[in-house]
Amino acid sequence: MAVLPGGPVPYTLRHSPRARTLRVVIHPDRGVVVTIPAGRVNRADGERHAEEFLAAREPWVRRHLERFDRIRADLTARGGARDGGLVRYRGALHRVRVETAPVGVARSSVERVGGEDGDELVIRRGSRERRTDAAILESWLRTQARAAIAYEVERHGSAMGVAPVAVALRDPRSRWGSASRHGRLSFSWRLVLAPPEALDTVVVHELAHLRVFGHGPRFWSLVETRRPDHRTWRRWLHDHATELHGALGPG
Repeated sequence: MAVLPGGPVPYTLRHSPRARTLRVVIHPDRGVVVTIPAGRVNRADGERHAEEFLAAREPWVRRHLERFDRIRADLTARGGARDGGLVRYRGALHRVRVETAPVGVARSSVERVGGEDGDELVIRRGSRERRTDAAILESWLRTQARAAIAYEVERHGSAMGVAPVAVALRDPRSRWGSASRHGRLSFSWRLVLAPPEALDTVVVHELAHLRVFGHGPRFWSLVETRRPDHRTWRRWLHDHATELHGALGPG
């Protein structure tokens, strides 16, 4: 616990062999995490340095903690993947409606429905369903994400003269996509919650790595040939990361 001029702030002190300097991260779930180089600073000195560091940056720390509190409050108010809740899909908020599937239908399904009162994601629970509403909706969203990403990989890959050897869908916390030197691409399924332009930007970014492995001028020039507005959508994903990772609620 750091005792700062504006009041106490809980934090976690980590020793990392890879750290070269003291680093502070405000994490949406873990709160304030201070990392110090392992073996170079003992715990007592580490705590002192951490509290001095946090005190010098108190306005920045509190601003980020308050932002995460607001995001969590907004997500709680939306309700997530439950009947009557709100969930983003392709960038737009959709009302979730949960129904019982017709008699004799064992498998659950999800359907996107447009209406005068707004778009809905209708979950129809099958008679043998044991999953939560959130799990049913996530499974459907993953299917939509796989199709959308595959389409954009094919479209942009053809134009850029590249083709991945494999495309995987995962749920990482720290990145939206990745590319290996062996030509394998990986994407977060949660991109399907974001506007299509954001998903498109990540696909172009990772495909560009199949030609330029790094983030130098050549890389960004290549990205801009397909997404000249990539900075806008990269910023959108950065600003909405906590929201997208908590979009379905606790399940």
